[in-house]
Amino acid sequence: MKKVFIPLLSLLLMLAGCSSVPVTGRKQILLVSDQEVLASSLTQYNDYMKSAPKSSQKTQSAMVTRVGKKIAAATEAYLRANGLASEISNFSWEFNLVKDDQVNAFCMPGGKIVVYEGLMKLVSSDDELAVVIGHEVAHAVAKHSNERMSQQMLTQYGAKILSQSLSQKSSAIQAVANQVYGIGAQYGVTLPFSRKHETEADYMGLIFMCMAGYNPDVAINFWQKMSAGSTSKVPEIMSTHPSDARRISDIQQALPAIKAKYK
Repeated sequence: MKKVFIPLLSLLLMLAGCSSVPVTGRKQILLVSDQEVLASSLTQYNDYMKSAPKSSQKTQSAMVTRVGKKIAAATEAYLRANGLASEISNFSWEFNLVKDDQVNAFCMPGGKIVVYEGLMKLVSSDDELAVVIGHEVAHAVAKHSNERMSQQMLTQYGAKILSQSLSQKSSAIQAVANQVYGIGAQYGVTLPFSRKHETEADYMGLIFMCMAGYNPDVAINFWQKMSAGSTSKVPEIMSTHPSDARRISDIQQALPAIKAKYK
């Protein structure tokens, strides 16, 4: 699998080139244009919002909008100050609270962020909400959706090449090989990159909330509350998110430098 995948990756790198994530500078492969990503995501977002009941909790809804706009403004100021003003046109920020008991939030490309009422039960201040919204804004700024789409393209192309390379073998061998490739791609590529995205969004989110004037120290207590309330303890190797302990440890290590530079 590696002999097939690595040359393919190298070829696509030469064709598409590499981009860099703002703040972290991590290199990433983006095979899909911003316009294509934004168009497809906007359609999905609009369809979702047509069916999602907006929260009737006016105070909490106002809190989501207030914190979201403040972090978005700080994020755009960062982009302008670092020669990335052209990226701002990719964002049309929206912050919505929807009536859903899930303890969750999500971000669509273009800055469409949704927070569920269930998560607000763990939020006791603007600072704690800023942990969540900063994290979601970071996903949008880092173009993680584009990167994941590009990874899926790589996986599909890799699967086709593998199938061609085994075309002279029996169908049974091809079926087993394709199954092994699928497992290897999922646990060797897709999930680790997803965990990398989550860790990167944690780090960038702390910086954005800090620049917006919020206290990043509350992130530790907030994620501890999230961990205590979690009913799922999926092994990290099979999860798209880092383990609770890993996440909290990474945040604790990152905080001193972030506060020294951005607060």
